[in-house]
Amino acid sequence: MRAVVLVGGFGTRLRPLTDATPKQLLPVAHRPMIEHSVGHLAHHGVTEVVLSMGFRPDAFKATYPDGTCAGVPVCYAVEPEPLDTAGAIGFAARDAGIDETFLACNGDVLTDLDVDALIERHRTTSAEATIALTSVDHPARYGVVPTDDNGRVLSFVEKPPVGKAPTNLVNAGTYVFEPSVLDRIPAGRPTSVEREIFPAMAADGTLFAMASDDYWVDAGTPASYLAANLHLVDHPEGGTHPEAYVDPTARVCGSVIGPGAVVAPGASVDASLVLDGATIRENARVEGSIIGPKANIAAGASVTGLSVVGPGTTVESGERLDGIRRPEPEG
Repeated sequence: MRAVVLVGGFGTRLRPLTDATPKQLLPVAHRPMIEHSVGHLAHHGVTEVVLSMGFRPDAFKATYPDGTCAGVPVCYAVEPEPLDTAGAIGFAARDAGIDETFLACNGDVLTDLDVDALIERHRTTSAEATIALTSVDHPARYGVVPTDDNGRVLSFVEKPPVGKAPTNLVNAGTYVFEPSVLDRIPAGRPTSVEREIFPAMAADGTLFAMASDDYWVDAGTPASYLAANLHLVDHPEGGTHPEAYVDPTARVCGSVIGPGAVVAPGASVDASLVLDGATIRENARVEGSIIGPKANIAAGASVTGLSVVGPGTTVESGERLDGIRRPEPEG
């Protein structure tokens, strides 16, 4: 089985962390996000991954110069222009010569989904495509997917008004496609899988779905990206990296501290992510926030309330950041 993984977005919701780094290369528990996604696919039998890229493709090539990611061979399909979700899948699949049943997924989704079960469900129906679903508390942010008792998708409602969603089951961003889906995707123009392709397939009765309560997070916002890291705090990959330094008088609780980071005497870090090479100086406080690579939180400063401090940025001594992004994203 081959898989197309979408990694071409600009990551605007995670700025300033993504000003120069694609979001799928941001670390989750000390490993790039994309390695978690690709490793999970490999566990379920995927033998090759096509990365559908747009924003800073050279960053991926530099990170994986030998053409393997998480032990899986990868090839690169670089969009000549942004082609939206379906356009990106179509471009990448054609570029890689895919002509059999294949997987497609969003590269910023972290999940324990039983991909084997999704493939099996696909094969036991007349589906042209089968999509994974998950239940959420606030479905208005997602593509909402009502189905009949056999799993056939009745409609595909992308980001319905608040309170108007027909179900709390939403598109979980992992799909099994027959190659005929590519015939539905026009070449050379932006096309949305959520707004164009899936609704058309639902109308034709060829789109099926499988709901799951497996772990799932769309790690594309500061809140969800932080949650993805904190989910792995107690995992062997999580917590404080062996190459970080935490002073014995500092307090670190329920946080991920990256390699080369320093937490100085008297500092406290609670439920936060401190990325590679960042410094939390004497008596500084970080709570529920993200500190970017090589950032500097000066002595006595306070960073709380899901603040995001960008790479190489300094928060001066005595400053109080609460729910602030520094630097503030443009636009």
